[in-house]
Amino acid sequence: MAMAAITNPQLSFNLFNCSVTGREASISRQTASRIRYRFSSSRWLSLNSSSATNRRYSFDSFKSRCSIVNTDVHLNHVAVEDEDISTVDIGCCTTPIVQLKSDVLEAESLSMLTGDTYVDSLLTTLPVLTEEEQKTLAATPAHPEGLYAFYASCLAGNLVEQLWNFAWPSAIALLHPSLLPVAVMGFLTKLVIIIGGPLVGKLMDHSPRVPSYIFLNVVQASAQLLSAAMIIHAHTVSPASTSSILLRPWFAVLVLAGAIERLSGVALGVAMERDWVVLLAGINRPIALAQANAVLNRIDLLCEIAGTSLFGILLSKYDPVTCLKLAASLMVWSLPIMISLTWLTNKLSTGVLDRAKCCQASRRTSDEGPLPDAQNFVNTGLEAIKHGWREYVQQPVLPASLAYVLLYFNVVLTPGSLMTAFLTQRGLNPSVIGGFSGLCAFMGVAATFLSASLVRRIGILKAGAVGLTFQASLLTIAVAVYQSGTLSQRSPLLLFLCLIVLSRLGHMSYDIVGAQILQTGIPSSKANLIGTTEISVASLAESLMLGVVILANDVSHFGFLAMLSVLSVVGAAWMFCRWLLNPTEEQRSLFSFDPQL
Repeated sequence: MAMAAITNPQLSFNLFNCSVTGREASISRQTASRIRYRFSSSRWLSLNSSSATNRRYSFDSFKSRCSIVNTDVHLNHVAVEDEDISTVDIGCCTTPIVQLKSDVLEAESLSMLTGDTYVDSLLTTLPVLTEEEQKTLAATPAHPEGLYAFYASCLAGNLVEQLWNFAWPSAIALLHPSLLPVAVMGFLTKLVIIIGGPLVGKLMDHSPRVPSYIFLNVVQASAQLLSAAMIIHAHTVSPASTSSILLRPWFAVLVLAGAIERLSGVALGVAMERDWVVLLAGINRPIALAQANAVLNRIDLLCEIAGTSLFGILLSKYDPVTCLKLAASLMVWSLPIMISLTWLTNKLSTGVLDRAKCCQASRRTSDEGPLPDAQNFVNTGLEAIKHGWREYVQQPVLPASLAYVLLYFNVVLTPGSLMTAFLTQRGLNPSVIGGFSGLCAFMGVAATFLSASLVRRIGILKAGAVGLTFQASLLTIAVAVYQSGTLSQRSPLLLFLCLIVLSRLGHMSYDIVGAQILQTGIPSSKANLIGTTEISVASLAESLMLGVVILANDVSHFGFLAMLSVLSVVGAAWMFCRWLLNPTEEQRSLFSFDPQL
Protein backbone atom coordinates (compact mmCIF):
# COMPACT_ATOMS: atom_id res chain seq x y z
CA MET A 1 0.00 0.00 0.00
CA ALA A 2 1.22 3.47 -0.84
CA MET A 3 0.19 7.01 -0.05
CA ALA A 4 0.98 10.06 -2.17
CA ALA A 5 0.83 13.44 -0.43
CA ILE A 6 0.67 16.59 -2.54
CA THR A 7 1.20 19.77 -0.61
CA ASN A 8 1.35 23.46 -1.27
CA PRO A 9 0.71 26.52 0.94
CA GLN A 10 -3.01 26.55 0.18
CA LEU A 11 -3.98 22.93 -0.48
CA SER A 12 -3.12 19.48 0.79
CA PHE A 13 -4.20 16.11 -0.69
CA ASN A 14 -3.96 12.72 0.93
CA LEU A 15 -4.42 9.98 -1.67
CA PHE A 16 -4.77 6.52 -0.20
CA ASN A 17 -4.72 3.12 -1.84
CA CYS A 18 -2.67 4.14 -4.86
CA SER A 19 -0.26 1.50 -6.08
CA VAL A 20 3.30 2.58 -6.81
CA THR A 21 5.21 0.18 -9.06
CA GLY A 22 8.66 1.54 -8.34
CA ARG A 23 10.53 3.98 -6.19
CA GLU A 24 11.64 5.99 -9.15
CA ALA A 25 9.12 7.75 -11.38
CA SER A 26 9.62 10.56 -13.81
CA ILE A 27 7.27 12.25 -16.21
CA SER A 28 8.88 13.98 -19.14
CA ARG A 29 8.31 17.65 -19.73
CA GLN A 30 7.75 16.95 -23.41
CA THR A 31 5.38 13.98 -23.05
CA ALA A 32 2.33 13.90 -20.78
CA SER A 33 1.81 10.60 -19.02
CA ARG A 34 -1.60 9.16 -18.24
CA ILE A 35 -2.07 7.95 -14.70
CA ARG A 36 -5.26 6.19 -13.65
CA TYR A 37 -6.29 6.04 -10.03
CA ARG A 38 -9.19 3.77 -9.08
CA PHE A 39 -10.96 4.10 -5.75
CA SER A 40 -13.56 1.54 -4.74
CA SER A 41 -16.65 2.46 -2.77
CA SER A 42 -14.94 1.49 0.47
CA ARG A 43 -11.92 3.76 -0.07
CA TRP A 44 -11.92 7.51 0.44
CA LEU A 45 -10.38 10.75 -0.66
CA SER A 46 -9.83 13.35 2.06
CA LEU A 47 -9.33 17.02 1.31
CA ASN A 48 -7.90 19.26 4.06
CA SER A 49 -7.52 23.01 3.83
CA SER A 50 -4.73 23.69 6.35
CA SER A 51 -1.30 22.31 5.63
CA ALA A 52 0.24 22.75 9.06
CA THR A 53 -2.21 21.08 11.37
CA ASN A 54 -3.35 18.24 9.13
CA ARG A 55 0.01 16.61 8.44
CA ARG A 56 -0.68 14.13 11.22
CA TYR A 57 -2.23 11.81 8.59
CA SER A 58 -5.22 11.20 10.81
CA PHE A 59 -8.03 8.90 9.63
CA ASP A 60 -10.69 10.74 11.63
CA SER A 61 -11.75 13.04 8.82
CA PHE A 62 -12.61 10.37 6.23
CA LYS A 63 -16.03 10.67 4.54
CA SER A 64 -17.70 7.38 3.74
CA ARG A 65 -19.76 8.61 0.80
CA CYS A 66 -17.02 10.32 -1.20
CA SER A 67 -15.47 8.21 -3.95
CA ILE A 68 -13.77 8.50 -7.31
CA VAL A 69 -14.10 5.63 -9.76
CA ASN A 70 -12.17 5.22 -13.02
CA THR A 71 -10.88 8.77 -12.90
CA ASP A 72 -8.30 9.73 -15.53
CA VAL A 73 -5.75 12.27 -14.33
CA HIS A 74 -3.50 13.98 -16.90
CA LEU A 75 -0.32 15.52 -15.50
CA ASN A 76 1.91 17.78 -17.60
CA HIS A 77 5.40 19.00 -16.78
CA VAL A 78 5.66 17.28 -13.37
CA ALA A 79 8.92 15.93 -12.05
CA VAL A 80 9.33 13.52 -9.19
CA GLU A 81 12.77 13.13 -7.79
CA ASP A 82 14.27 10.28 -5.81
CA GLU A 83 15.20 12.42 -2.87
CA ASP A 84 11.61 13.61 -2.43
CA ILE A 85 10.39 10.10 -1.61
CA SER A 86 10.34 9.35 2.09
CA THR A 87 8.46 7.05 4.40
CA VAL A 88 6.34 7.47 7.48
CA ASP A 89 5.32 4.90 10.00
CA ILE A 90 1.55 4.47 10.43
CA GLY A 91 0.74 1.85 12.98
CA CYS A 92 2.51 -1.36 12.09
CA CYS A 93 3.32 -0.56 8.46
CA THR A 94 5.60 1.81 6.63
CA THR A 95 4.00 3.97 3.92
CA PRO A 96 6.08 5.82 1.33
CA ILE A 97 5.23 9.49 0.80
CA VAL A 98 5.86 11.26 -2.49
CA GLN A 99 6.47 14.98 -1.91
CA LEU A 100 5.52 17.15 -4.91
CA LYS A 101 6.95 20.64 -4.58
CA SER A 102 4.51 23.47 -4.46
CA ASP A 103 6.37 25.64 -6.96
CA VAL A 104 5.87 22.98 -9.63
CA LEU A 105 2.14 22.90 -9.01
CA GLU A 106 1.91 26.69 -9.00
CA ALA A 107 3.83 26.96 -12.25
CA GLU A 108 1.81 24.32 -14.04
CA SER A 109 -1.71 24.83 -12.65
CA LEU A 110 -2.69 27.42 -15.20
CA SER A 111 -1.36 25.42 -18.13
CA MET A 112 -3.34 22.39 -16.94
CA LEU A 113 -6.60 24.38 -16.81
CA THR A 114 -6.29 26.76 -19.74
CA GLY A 115 -4.57 24.51 -22.27
CA ASP A 116 -6.30 23.73 -25.55
CA THR A 117 -7.12 20.22 -24.43
CA TYR A 118 -9.26 17.60 -26.17
CA VAL A 119 -12.13 18.02 -23.74
CA ASP A 120 -12.22 21.79 -24.22
CA SER A 121 -12.25 21.46 -28.00
CA LEU A 122 -14.93 18.77 -27.78
CA LEU A 123 -17.23 20.92 -25.69
CA THR A 124 -16.73 24.05 -27.78
CA THR A 125 -17.26 22.30 -31.14
CA LEU A 126 -20.38 20.31 -30.18
CA PRO A 127 -23.11 21.19 -32.73
CA VAL A 128 -26.51 22.41 -31.57
CA LEU A 129 -29.36 21.59 -33.95
CA THR A 130 -32.08 24.08 -34.66
CA GLU A 131 -35.72 23.09 -34.29
CA GLU A 132 -36.02 22.71 -38.05
CA GLU A 133 -32.98 20.45 -38.18
CA GLN A 134 -34.32 18.36 -35.30
CA LYS A 135 -37.60 17.83 -37.17
CA THR A 136 -35.69 16.89 -40.30
CA LEU A 137 -33.62 14.37 -38.35
CA ALA A 138 -36.73 12.92 -36.70
CA ALA A 139 -38.30 12.43 -40.13
CA THR A 140 -35.23 10.77 -41.66
CA PRO A 141 -35.11 6.94 -41.33
CA ALA A 142 -32.01 5.46 -39.77
CA HIS A 143 -31.60 3.01 -42.67
CA PRO A 144 -33.59 4.31 -45.67
CA GLU A 145 -32.18 1.87 -48.24
CA GLY A 146 -32.89 -1.12 -46.02
CA LEU A 147 -36.36 0.24 -45.31
CA TYR A 148 -37.19 0.39 -49.03
CA ALA A 149 -36.04 -3.21 -49.52
CA PHE A 150 -38.16 -4.16 -46.52
CA TYR A 151 -41.19 -2.52 -48.15
CA ALA A 152 -40.61 -4.58 -51.29
CA SER A 153 -40.39 -7.77 -49.25
CA CYS A 154 -43.65 -6.93 -47.47
CA LEU A 155 -45.32 -6.22 -50.81
CA ALA A 156 -44.40 -9.66 -52.19
CA GLY A 157 -45.47 -11.49 -49.04
CA ASN A 158 -48.68 -9.57 -48.34
CA LEU A 159 -49.99 -9.93 -51.89
CA VAL A 160 -49.96 -13.72 -51.63
CA GLU A 161 -51.30 -13.72 -48.06
CA GLN A 162 -54.22 -11.40 -48.80
CA LEU A 163 -55.13 -13.33 -51.95
CA TRP A 164 -55.16 -16.57 -49.97
CA ASN A 165 -57.19 -15.05 -47.11
CA PHE A 166 -59.93 -14.32 -49.65
CA ALA A 167 -59.49 -17.51 -51.68
CA TRP A 168 -59.93 -20.25 -49.07
CA PRO A 169 -63.26 -19.14 -47.51
CA SER A 170 -64.70 -18.45 -50.96
CA ALA A 171 -63.70 -21.89 -52.19
CA ILE A 172 -64.99 -23.65 -49.06
CA ALA A 173 -68.29 -21.71 -49.11
CA LEU A 174 -68.91 -23.10 -52.61
CA LEU A 175 -68.76 -26.65 -51.25
CA HIS A 176 -71.88 -26.37 -49.07
CA PRO A 177 -74.39 -23.56 -48.23
CA SER A 178 -73.49 -23.24 -44.54
CA LEU A 179 -71.21 -21.12 -42.35
CA LEU A 180 -70.21 -24.15 -40.30
CA PRO A 181 -67.06 -25.35 -42.17
CA VAL A 182 -65.59 -21.83 -42.29
CA ALA A 183 -66.49 -21.19 -38.63
CA VAL A 184 -65.01 -24.50 -37.43
CA MET A 185 -61.79 -23.93 -39.33
CA GLY A 186 -61.50 -20.39 -37.99
CA PHE A 187 -62.28 -21.51 -34.44
CA LEU A 188 -59.62 -24.24 -34.37
CA THR A 189 -57.09 -21.93 -36.01
CA LYS A 190 -57.61 -19.35 -33.28
CA LEU A 191 -57.09 -21.99 -30.59
CA VAL A 192 -53.72 -22.86 -32.10
CA ILE A 193 -52.75 -19.17 -32.11
CA ILE A 194 -53.84 -18.78 -28.47
CA ILE A 195 -51.59 -21.64 -27.39
CA GLY A 196 -48.72 -21.26 -29.83
CA GLY A 197 -48.52 -17.48 -30.11
CA PRO A 198 -46.52 -16.78 -26.92
CA LEU A 199 -44.20 -19.72 -27.58
CA VAL A 200 -43.42 -18.54 -31.11
CA GLY A 201 -42.93 -15.00 -29.81
CA LYS A 202 -40.43 -16.19 -27.21
CA LEU A 203 -38.56 -18.25 -29.80
CA MET A 204 -38.34 -15.23 -32.10
CA ASP A 205 -37.09 -13.01 -29.29
CA HIS A 206 -34.23 -15.48 -28.74
CA SER A 207 -33.46 -16.29 -32.38
CA PRO A 208 -31.57 -14.39 -35.08
CA ARG A 209 -34.01 -12.19 -36.93
CA VAL A 210 -33.18 -12.94 -40.57
CA PRO A 211 -32.97 -16.78 -40.45
CA SER A 212 -36.11 -17.08 -38.32
CA TYR A 213 -37.99 -14.70 -40.64
CA ILE A 214 -37.02 -16.71 -43.72
CA PHE A 215 -37.91 -19.99 -41.98
CA LEU A 216 -41.40 -18.70 -41.13
CA ASN A 217 -41.90 -17.57 -44.73
CA VAL A 218 -41.05 -21.06 -45.95
CA VAL A 219 -43.40 -22.65 -43.41
CA GLN A 220 -46.23 -20.30 -44.34
CA ALA A 221 -45.85 -20.91 -48.08
CA SER A 222 -45.74 -24.68 -47.57
CA ALA A 223 -48.89 -24.57 -45.44
CA GLN A 224 -50.68 -22.49 -48.09
CA LEU A 225 -49.75 -24.96 -50.83
CA LEU A 226 -50.96 -27.90 -48.73
CA SER A 227 -54.24 -26.11 -47.98
CA ALA A 228 -54.78 -25.36 -51.67
CA ALA A 229 -54.17 -29.02 -52.51
CA MET A 230 -56.76 -30.15 -49.95
CA ILE A 231 -59.44 -27.74 -51.21
CA ILE A 232 -58.75 -28.78 -54.82
CA HIS A 233 -59.17 -32.40 -53.75
CA ALA A 234 -62.49 -31.51 -52.05
CA HIS A 235 -63.81 -29.91 -55.25
CA THR A 236 -62.87 -32.93 -57.36
CA VAL A 237 -64.78 -35.46 -55.21
CA SER A 238 -68.55 -35.72 -55.04
CA PRO A 239 -70.38 -33.12 -52.87
CA ALA A 240 -71.28 -34.19 -49.35
CA SER A 241 -73.31 -32.91 -46.44
CA THR A 242 -71.86 -30.42 -43.97
CA SER A 243 -71.49 -32.96 -41.17
CA SER A 244 -69.67 -35.42 -43.42
CA ILE A 245 -67.29 -32.66 -44.62
CA LEU A 246 -66.12 -32.06 -41.06
CA LEU A 247 -65.27 -35.75 -40.69
CA ARG A 248 -63.32 -36.12 -43.92
CA PRO A 249 -59.51 -36.63 -43.63
CA TRP A 250 -58.82 -33.84 -46.10
CA PHE A 251 -60.68 -31.38 -43.83
CA ALA A 252 -58.54 -32.38 -40.84
CA VAL A 253 -55.40 -31.81 -42.89
CA LEU A 254 -56.84 -28.51 -44.10
CA VAL A 255 -57.49 -27.34 -40.53
CA LEU A 256 -53.96 -28.28 -39.45
CA ALA A 257 -52.34 -26.59 -42.44
CA GLY A 258 -54.54 -23.51 -41.99
CA ALA A 259 -53.58 -23.24 -38.32
CA ILE A 260 -49.87 -23.46 -39.13
CA GLU A 261 -50.27 -20.91 -41.92
CA ARG A 262 -52.05 -18.43 -39.64
CA LEU A 263 -49.61 -18.90 -36.77
CA SER A 264 -46.70 -18.23 -39.13
CA GLY A 265 -48.50 -15.22 -40.58
CA VAL A 266 -49.15 -13.77 -37.12
CA ALA A 267 -45.51 -14.21 -36.10
CA LEU A 268 -44.30 -12.59 -39.34
CA GLY A 269 -46.70 -9.69 -38.90
CA VAL A 270 -45.59 -9.04 -35.32
CA ALA A 271 -41.93 -9.21 -36.34
CA MET A 272 -42.48 -6.71 -39.14
CA GLU A 273 -44.67 -4.23 -37.27
CA ARG A 274 -43.17 -4.36 -33.76
CA ASP A 275 -39.50 -5.17 -34.36
CA TRP A 276 -38.08 -4.78 -37.86
CA VAL A 277 -39.67 -1.47 -38.79
CA VAL A 278 -38.61 0.06 -35.45
CA LEU A 279 -34.97 -0.85 -36.05
CA LEU A 280 -34.96 0.27 -39.70
CA ALA A 281 -36.79 3.55 -39.17
CA GLY A 282 -35.15 4.37 -35.82
CA ILE A 283 -36.80 4.12 -32.44
CA ASN A 284 -35.68 7.68 -31.57
CA ARG A 285 -37.08 9.10 -34.83
CA PRO A 286 -40.83 9.31 -34.20
CA ILE A 287 -41.84 10.98 -37.47
CA ALA A 288 -39.90 8.46 -39.56
CA LEU A 289 -41.42 5.62 -37.54
CA ALA A 290 -44.95 6.99 -38.00
CA GLN A 291 -44.38 7.31 -41.74
CA ALA A 292 -43.00 3.77 -41.92
CA ASN A 293 -46.05 2.46 -40.06
CA ALA A 294 -48.32 4.26 -42.52
CA VAL A 295 -46.43 2.81 -45.50
CA LEU A 296 -46.72 -0.72 -44.10
CA ASN A 297 -50.45 -0.29 -43.65
CA ARG A 298 -50.82 1.03 -47.18
CA ILE A 299 -48.88 -1.90 -48.57
CA ASP A 300 -51.04 -4.35 -46.66
CA LEU A 301 -54.26 -2.69 -47.74
CA LEU A 302 -53.23 -2.25 -51.37
CA CYS A 303 -52.31 -5.94 -51.42
CA GLU A 304 -55.75 -6.69 -49.98
CA ILE A 305 -57.37 -4.66 -52.75
CA ALA A 306 -55.29 -6.34 -55.44
CA GLY A 307 -55.53 -9.86 -54.00
CA THR A 308 -59.27 -9.91 -53.35
CA SER A 309 -60.13 -8.19 -56.62
CA LEU A 310 -57.88 -10.49 -58.63
CA PHE A 311 -59.24 -13.70 -57.14
CA GLY A 312 -62.80 -12.39 -57.34
CA ILE A 313 -62.43 -11.68 -61.04
CA LEU A 314 -60.80 -15.07 -61.64
CA LEU A 315 -63.54 -16.85 -59.69
CA SER A 316 -66.25 -15.13 -61.75
CA LYS A 317 -64.67 -16.38 -65.00
CA TYR A 318 -63.12 -19.74 -64.12
CA ASP A 319 -63.95 -22.69 -61.91
CA PRO A 320 -62.57 -22.80 -58.33
CA VAL A 321 -59.99 -25.49 -59.10
CA THR A 322 -58.36 -23.40 -61.84
CA CYS A 323 -58.32 -20.33 -59.59
CA LEU A 324 -56.68 -22.28 -56.76
CA LYS A 325 -54.01 -23.62 -59.11
CA LEU A 326 -53.20 -20.08 -60.24
CA ALA A 327 -52.98 -18.97 -56.60
CA ALA A 328 -50.62 -21.87 -55.81
CA SER A 329 -48.37 -20.86 -58.73
CA LEU A 330 -48.18 -17.32 -57.35
CA MET A 331 -47.15 -18.72 -53.93
CA VAL A 332 -44.31 -20.72 -55.46
CA TRP A 333 -42.93 -17.79 -57.47
CA SER A 334 -43.15 -15.26 -54.66
CA LEU A 335 -41.19 -17.27 -52.06
CA PRO A 336 -37.67 -16.88 -53.57
CA ILE A 337 -38.39 -13.20 -54.18
CA MET A 338 -39.25 -12.67 -50.50
CA ILE A 339 -36.14 -14.52 -49.35
CA SER A 340 -33.87 -12.48 -51.64
CA LEU A 341 -35.40 -9.19 -50.52
CA THR A 342 -35.03 -10.17 -46.87
CA TRP A 343 -31.28 -10.73 -47.26
CA LEU A 344 -31.03 -7.48 -49.22
CA THR A 345 -32.79 -5.62 -46.41
CA ASN A 346 -30.25 -6.79 -43.87
CA LYS A 347 -27.33 -6.00 -46.19
CA LEU A 348 -28.49 -2.47 -47.00
CA SER A 349 -29.12 -1.74 -43.31
CA THR A 350 -25.48 -2.63 -42.48
CA GLY A 351 -26.49 -5.69 -40.49
CA VAL A 352 -28.72 -3.89 -37.99
CA LEU A 353 -31.07 -6.87 -38.03
CA ASP A 354 -28.35 -9.28 -36.92
CA ARG A 355 -28.78 -10.32 -33.31
CA ALA A 356 -25.64 -11.37 -31.47
CA LYS A 357 -25.73 -14.37 -29.17
CA CYS A 358 -24.53 -12.25 -26.25
CA CYS A 359 -27.46 -9.91 -26.72
CA GLN A 360 -29.83 -12.87 -26.67
CA ALA A 361 -28.38 -14.10 -23.40
CA SER A 362 -28.54 -10.69 -21.78
CA ARG A 363 -32.17 -10.27 -22.70
CA ARG A 364 -33.23 -13.49 -21.04
CA THR A 365 -34.43 -13.27 -17.50
CA SER A 366 -34.37 -15.90 -14.83
CA ASP A 367 -38.10 -16.49 -14.97
CA GLU A 368 -38.13 -17.16 -18.70
CA GLY A 369 -36.52 -20.56 -18.31
CA PRO A 370 -34.17 -22.32 -20.73
CA LEU A 371 -34.57 -22.38 -24.46
CA PRO A 372 -36.75 -25.27 -25.66
CA ASP A 373 -35.26 -28.53 -26.86
CA ALA A 374 -36.62 -32.01 -27.47
CA GLN A 375 -36.79 -32.85 -23.76
CA ASN A 376 -38.32 -29.75 -22.19
CA PHE A 377 -40.37 -28.45 -25.12
CA VAL A 378 -43.73 -28.85 -23.37
CA ASN A 379 -42.57 -27.32 -20.08
CA THR A 380 -40.92 -24.45 -21.90
CA GLY A 381 -44.06 -23.89 -23.94
CA LEU A 382 -46.24 -23.66 -20.84
CA GLU A 383 -43.73 -21.37 -19.17
CA ALA A 384 -43.62 -19.16 -22.27
CA ILE A 385 -47.41 -18.90 -22.28
CA LYS A 386 -47.51 -17.93 -18.58
CA HIS A 387 -44.65 -15.47 -19.00
CA GLY A 388 -46.23 -13.92 -22.08
CA TRP A 389 -49.58 -13.40 -20.39
CA ARG A 390 -47.88 -11.99 -17.29
CA GLU A 391 -45.92 -9.48 -19.37
CA TYR A 392 -49.05 -8.62 -21.34
CA VAL A 393 -51.18 -7.69 -18.33
CA GLN A 394 -48.31 -5.63 -16.86
CA GLN A 395 -47.78 -3.42 -19.91
CA PRO A 396 -48.46 0.29 -19.31
CA VAL A 397 -50.82 0.62 -22.30
CA LEU A 398 -53.06 -2.32 -21.42
CA PRO A 399 -56.42 -0.50 -21.91
CA ALA A 400 -55.47 0.51 -25.46
CA SER A 401 -54.50 -3.08 -26.18
CA LEU A 402 -57.74 -4.44 -24.68
CA ALA A 403 -59.75 -2.04 -26.85
CA TYR A 404 -57.90 -3.50 -29.83
CA VAL A 405 -58.75 -7.02 -28.59
CA LEU A 406 -62.46 -6.19 -28.27
CA LEU A 407 -62.55 -5.33 -31.96
CA TYR A 408 -61.78 -8.98 -32.68
CA PHE A 409 -65.23 -9.94 -31.41
CA ASN A 410 -66.48 -8.31 -34.59
CA VAL A 411 -66.17 -11.34 -36.86
CA VAL A 412 -69.29 -10.58 -38.91
CA LEU A 413 -69.37 -6.87 -39.80
CA THR A 414 -65.90 -6.95 -41.31
CA PRO A 415 -64.46 -8.08 -44.65
CA GLY A 416 -63.40 -11.49 -43.39
CA SER A 417 -64.08 -15.12 -44.09
CA LEU A 418 -67.58 -15.14 -42.55
CA MET A 419 -68.72 -12.06 -44.45
CA THR A 420 -67.33 -13.58 -47.66
CA ALA A 421 -69.16 -16.86 -47.02
CA PHE A 422 -72.38 -14.97 -46.11
CA LEU A 423 -72.39 -12.88 -49.28
CA THR A 424 -71.46 -15.90 -51.39
CA GLN A 425 -74.42 -17.87 -50.04
CA ARG A 426 -76.76 -14.92 -50.72
CA GLY A 427 -75.92 -15.36 -54.39
CA LEU A 428 -73.82 -12.24 -54.97
CA ASN A 429 -71.42 -12.28 -57.89
CA PRO A 430 -67.84 -13.06 -56.79
CA SER A 431 -66.61 -9.90 -58.50
CA VAL A 432 -69.03 -7.86 -56.36
CA ILE A 433 -67.78 -9.58 -53.21
CA GLY A 434 -64.21 -8.93 -54.28
CA GLY A 435 -65.09 -5.30 -54.95
CA PHE A 436 -66.59 -5.00 -51.46
CA SER A 437 -63.39 -6.31 -49.88
CA GLY A 438 -61.33 -4.06 -52.12
CA LEU A 439 -63.31 -0.97 -51.10
CA CYS A 440 -62.87 -1.85 -47.44
CA ALA A 441 -59.13 -2.02 -48.03
CA PHE A 442 -59.24 1.30 -49.92
CA MET A 443 -60.83 2.90 -46.86
CA GLY A 444 -57.86 1.61 -44.93
CA VAL A 445 -55.48 3.33 -47.34
CA ALA A 446 -57.42 6.57 -46.89
CA ALA A 447 -57.20 6.05 -43.12
CA THR A 448 -53.39 6.14 -43.27
CA PHE A 449 -53.59 9.73 -44.48
CA LEU A 450 -56.52 10.66 -42.26
CA SER A 451 -54.89 9.31 -39.11
CA ALA A 452 -51.71 11.28 -39.77
CA SER A 453 -53.77 14.47 -40.09
CA LEU A 454 -55.72 13.68 -36.92
CA VAL A 455 -52.55 13.03 -34.94
CA ARG A 456 -51.11 16.39 -35.99
CA ARG A 457 -54.30 18.24 -35.10
CA ILE A 458 -55.58 16.61 -31.92
CA GLY A 459 -52.83 14.22 -30.78
CA ILE A 460 -52.34 10.47 -30.98
CA LEU A 461 -54.70 9.51 -28.15
CA LYS A 462 -57.66 11.62 -29.26
CA ALA A 463 -57.16 10.34 -32.81
CA GLY A 464 -57.65 6.80 -31.54
CA ALA A 465 -60.83 7.79 -29.72
CA VAL A 466 -62.23 9.47 -32.83
CA GLY A 467 -61.56 6.38 -34.95
CA LEU A 468 -63.30 4.00 -32.56
CA THR A 469 -66.31 6.29 -32.06
CA PHE A 470 -66.72 6.74 -35.83
CA GLN A 471 -66.65 2.98 -36.41
CA ALA A 472 -69.13 2.22 -33.62
CA SER A 473 -71.60 4.83 -34.92
CA LEU A 474 -71.63 3.58 -38.51
CA LEU A 475 -71.87 -0.09 -37.57
CA THR A 476 -74.83 0.70 -35.30
CA ILE A 477 -76.63 2.25 -38.28
CA ALA A 478 -75.68 -0.73 -40.47
CA VAL A 479 -77.22 -3.18 -37.99
CA ALA A 480 -80.37 -1.04 -37.86
CA VAL A 481 -80.61 -1.26 -41.65
CA TYR A 482 -80.19 -5.03 -41.52
CA GLN A 483 -82.78 -5.45 -38.75
CA SER A 484 -85.31 -3.52 -40.87
CA GLY A 485 -85.66 -6.70 -42.91
CA THR A 486 -85.27 -5.10 -46.34
CA LEU A 487 -81.98 -6.72 -47.34
CA SER A 488 -83.83 -8.89 -49.82
CA GLN A 489 -83.94 -5.78 -52.00
CA ARG A 490 -80.82 -4.58 -53.77
CA SER A 491 -80.69 -0.98 -52.49
CA PRO A 492 -80.83 -1.74 -48.73
CA LEU A 493 -78.20 -4.45 -49.21
CA LEU A 494 -75.86 -1.99 -50.95
CA LEU A 495 -76.49 0.60 -48.19
CA PHE A 496 -75.66 -2.05 -45.58
CA LEU A 497 -72.40 -2.87 -47.35
CA CYS A 498 -71.52 0.80 -47.87
CA LEU A 499 -71.89 1.52 -44.15
CA ILE A 500 -69.52 -1.34 -43.37
CA VAL A 501 -67.07 0.02 -45.94
CA LEU A 502 -67.15 3.51 -44.37
CA SER A 503 -66.75 2.06 -40.88
CA ARG A 504 -63.41 0.64 -41.98
CA LEU A 505 -62.15 4.23 -42.10
CA GLY A 506 -62.50 4.47 -38.33
CA HIS A 507 -61.30 0.92 -37.72
CA MET A 508 -58.08 1.35 -39.67
CA SER A 509 -57.47 4.79 -38.16
CA TYR A 510 -57.43 3.22 -34.72
CA ASP A 511 -55.40 0.28 -36.01
CA ILE A 512 -52.65 2.65 -37.16
CA VAL A 513 -52.78 4.87 -34.10
CA GLY A 514 -53.00 1.90 -31.76
CA ALA A 515 -49.90 0.34 -33.31
CA GLN A 516 -47.87 3.46 -32.50
CA ILE A 517 -49.32 3.59 -28.98
CA LEU A 518 -48.15 0.02 -28.38
CA GLN A 519 -44.76 0.70 -29.98
CA THR A 520 -44.33 3.61 -27.57
CA GLY A 521 -45.38 1.74 -24.46
CA ILE A 522 -43.72 -1.67 -25.01
CA PRO A 523 -39.92 -2.09 -24.75
CA SER A 524 -38.25 -3.51 -27.86
CA SER A 525 -36.77 -6.44 -25.90
CA LYS A 526 -40.32 -7.74 -25.30
CA ALA A 527 -41.92 -6.65 -28.58
CA ASN A 528 -42.34 -10.13 -30.07
CA LEU A 529 -43.42 -11.76 -26.80
CA ILE A 530 -46.06 -9.15 -25.91
CA GLY A 531 -47.12 -8.73 -29.54
CA THR A 532 -47.79 -12.42 -30.12
CA THR A 533 -49.48 -12.69 -26.72
CA GLU A 534 -51.75 -9.81 -27.69
CA ILE A 535 -52.65 -11.65 -30.88
CA SER A 536 -53.33 -14.74 -28.75
CA VAL A 537 -55.71 -12.78 -26.54
CA ALA A 538 -57.40 -11.33 -29.62
CA SER A 539 -57.65 -14.83 -31.08
CA LEU A 540 -59.28 -15.98 -27.85
CA ALA A 541 -61.91 -13.27 -28.27
CA GLU A 542 -62.41 -14.19 -31.91
CA SER A 543 -62.63 -17.90 -31.10
CA LEU A 544 -65.35 -17.23 -28.53
CA MET A 545 -67.34 -15.40 -31.16
CA LEU A 546 -66.70 -18.15 -33.69
CA GLY A 547 -68.00 -20.64 -31.12
CA VAL A 548 -71.28 -18.70 -31.11
CA VAL A 549 -71.27 -18.81 -34.92
CA ILE A 550 -70.84 -22.59 -34.83
CA LEU A 551 -73.92 -22.88 -32.62
CA ALA A 552 -75.90 -20.46 -34.79
CA ASN A 553 -74.46 -21.41 -38.18
CA ASP A 554 -77.63 -20.83 -40.19
CA VAL A 555 -77.67 -17.71 -42.34
CA SER A 556 -80.97 -16.67 -40.74
CA HIS A 557 -79.08 -15.95 -37.48
CA PHE A 558 -76.82 -13.40 -39.14
CA GLY A 559 -78.70 -10.47 -37.56
CA PHE A 560 -78.07 -11.76 -34.04
CA LEU A 561 -74.37 -12.24 -34.81
CA ALA A 562 -74.20 -8.71 -36.25
CA MET A 563 -75.69 -7.32 -33.03
CA LEU A 564 -73.02 -9.02 -30.93
CA SER A 565 -70.35 -7.64 -33.24
CA VAL A 566 -71.50 -4.04 -32.96
CA LEU A 567 -71.70 -4.32 -29.16
CA SER A 568 -68.03 -5.32 -29.06
CA VAL A 569 -67.04 -2.23 -31.08
CA VAL A 570 -69.08 0.04 -28.81
CA GLY A 571 -67.38 -1.56 -25.79
CA ALA A 572 -63.94 -0.93 -27.31
CA ALA A 573 -64.75 2.75 -27.87
CA TRP A 574 -66.02 3.11 -24.29
CA MET A 575 -62.94 1.43 -22.78
CA PHE A 576 -60.47 3.57 -24.73
CA CYS A 577 -62.28 6.84 -24.02
CA ARG A 578 -62.45 5.97 -20.31
CA TRP A 579 -58.68 5.33 -20.27
CA LEU A 580 -58.12 8.60 -22.11
CA LEU A 581 -60.16 10.62 -19.61
CA ASN A 582 -58.35 9.12 -16.58
CA PRO A 583 -54.64 9.06 -17.46
CA THR A 584 -52.08 7.66 -15.03
CA GLU A 585 -48.70 9.19 -14.25
CA GLU A 586 -46.97 6.51 -16.32
CA GLN A 587 -49.26 7.31 -19.23
CA ARG A 588 -48.43 10.99 -18.90
CA SER A 589 -44.70 10.26 -19.00
CA LEU A 590 -44.99 7.93 -22.01
CA PHE A 591 -47.12 10.36 -24.02
CA SER A 592 -45.75 13.64 -22.72
CA PHE A 593 -45.55 14.88 -26.31
CA ASP A 594 -49.32 14.47 -26.76
CA PRO A 595 -51.32 17.72 -26.37
CA GLN A 596 -54.14 15.79 -24.66
CA LEU A 597 -51.83 15.17 -21.66
